[in-house]
Amino acid sequence: MEMNNGLIAGITTVAGSSLGSITVATIPTAVTATVPAAGIAGWLGFTTTATTIVAAPVMVPVGGVVAIGALLTYGGLQAYKHMNREQK
Repeated sequence: MEMNNGLIAGITTVAGSSLGSITVATIPTAVTATVPAAGIAGWLGFTTTATTIVAAPVMVPVGGVVAIGALLTYGGLQAYKHMNREQK
């Protein structure tokens, strides 16, 4: 079975344009916000800062995952062919 480079490019393009992205990790990030102070000070208009830890997602496009998989598969196939080639 012969691998068609055009087929790989077509599958990668379709996957990249239609499948969106996936989350591969979440990283804790500190977010600082200005909020009203507690009690009478807040009623008088004083503010304070509050720091909250939130999870920020790390997203990658599905097309990138498909492209890397296609390249690894193609490279593996070429290595397999090279290793099984009869030496003349």
